[in-house]
Amino acid sequence: MRSALRRARRAVRGVRWYVRELTDESAYDRYVAHVRGEHPDADVPSRRAFERMRTDRQESDPRQGFRCC
Repeated sequence: MRSALRRARRAVRGVRWYVRELTDESAYDRYVAHVRGEHPDADVPSRRAFERMRTDRQESDPRQGFRCC
């Protein structure tokens, strides 16, 4: 019984990881790890500020195409 529960938990963690990577939900976590590792004295922006920076960068890049909505 325990091994079935362990396998189910592992499967749920795998699906959660896959969905987070697919939707780029984990981008902020990677960014925070990078800032803390490479620039320990720098302030880490909030998630909202990070998303705003990321959106502004994407919209200013002509290679990204235009955004209709």
